[in-house]
Amino acid sequence: MSNTLIYPSSSIIEIGCDEVGRGCLSHPVVAAACIMPSDLVYPDFIKDSKKISEKVRQKAETYIKTHAIAWAIGVASVEEIDTLNILNASLLAMHRALETVYKTVQFQHIYVDGPHFKPAFKDVHHTCVLQGDSKYINIASASILAKCARDAMVCESVIAHPELDLAKYDFAKHKGYGTPAHLKALRTYGVTQFHRKTFAPVAALINN
Repeated sequence: MSNTLIYPSSSIIEIGCDEVGRGCLSHPVVAAACIMPSDLVYPDFIKDSKKISEKVRQKAETYIKTHAIAWAIGVASVEEIDTLNILNASLLAMHRALETVYKTVQFQHIYVDGPHFKPAFKDVHHTCVLQGDSKYINIASASILAKCARDAMVCESVIAHPELDLAKYDFAKHKGYGTPAHLKALRTYGVTQFHRKTFAPVAALINN
């Protein structure tokens, strides 16, 4: 097996960071930060989390956690999303993931998926990479960890709150994204505590 993504440098400690769930109508936004070794021959399933199936993502998640030098998950809650806006909440989740890793491994450069980032550490530079999860092993690994973590949180919320009968929203299938089925459930059953009240389809129902 081999992988065409860009490998981490062997001369400095690089970390990749990515977030998942910015476009969802419900649940937290979740980020991951990950440092992978530079000397592995990576399997082809380590790639952008959107390009592999759920079953393969879970396999990849296990591989990453087994081989990573360090990794962490950062979360920004629905309340923080509604207070700060989704971009700032996403950056907050990224900073939380990075800060957790930095406590154990002092990385020297951050590669971030997408065009937005705010400096988080003195003397640690960062590079924003458009479609970075399709270009860098560390970012791809972070995207997989973040996606698996967020999907698990969404599914766990359904199990943890049987009194709310969240299964009728079919969260386990759409994970909070604004699919036709999700929008229909919102119109039928109303807004839950897990929905982002400032997002237009949800706000429209609240204000009617």
